[in-house]
Amino acid sequence: MPELPEVETVVRGLRSVLPGRTIVSVRLGKTDFIDDPVALEELLPGSRIESVERFGKYIRLELAPRHSGAHREPRRYLIVHLGMTGRLVVVGANQPAPPHTHGFFALDDGRELRYTDPRRFGRMLVVPDAAIAAFCGRLGEDPLQISLATLKKRLAGRRAKIKALLLDQRVVCGVGNIYADESLWLARIHPARLAARLTADEVSRLRQAMRTVLRAAIRLRGSSISDFVDSEGNRGGYQGRHRVYHRHGRPCVRCGASIRRMLVSGRGTHFCPICQPPPRMPRRTARKA
Repeated sequence: MPELPEVETVVRGLRSVLPGRTIVSVRLGKTDFIDDPVALEELLPGSRIESVERFGKYIRLELAPRHSGAHREPRRYLIVHLGMTGRLVVVGANQPAPPHTHGFFALDDGRELRYTDPRRFGRMLVVPDAAIAAFCGRLGEDPLQISLATLKKRLAGRRAKIKALLLDQRVVCGVGNIYADESLWLARIHPARLAARLTADEVSRLRQAMRTVLRAAIRLRGSSISDFVDSEGNRGGYQGRHRVYHRHGRPCVRCGASIRRMLVSGRGTHFCPICQPPPRMPRRTARKA
């Protein structure tokens, strides 16, 4: 599933071509991943794209208010989540569309913004300006921006495993399986440690590790494990820098121990048993005869 670096890579590509363009028409294929297909078809044509931003794993296209006579419509946002296999690219309208392309947004310069998603686990919807703050407010803070004090507060007293909390988009938004594993390895924290038992120094190391890993992944335009491509159809390059993710049985680049795999909250999790010591089991008191 595309995570923060992959979504940021797509956003940066779209940001270079979409602002200032007007959506001329909308054509949809299968719509089971769209909250309100009619809203897209009726509200988007004639809308000018003002900006392209990322929040968490979501892509947000800000649309300028349309004018209909003396009436000025409210500002709207087209929100897109790529799910597991979603692709959002800008191509010439005459280029053949690959299979499973379900969204065609014709632009005023003769190109099209296209959404392709074989598994259709993504999401697409239009959100009015009055509701965008509430929509974004359901997510946690961006891991590239969250302060140490806020992260400590989010983790304090939590009896959940730290890997599970990193995947909880209400805690931090944008981190998924790949970058949770990579960040925990860099911070030397076992993924099954309880958040409440992390020391202040460990939380600080974790915050810095997330920032380091995510920024490096953004520089290399994300990880292409299977389906991810950027807004121009190019693969990312960070998969060659993974230290633990999908390296089960291979030597740790830091200590040489064999990377292991386990399940944490149902998710495949990769870690080094030496660099990331497992949590200590509580001592059992002997029963008196």
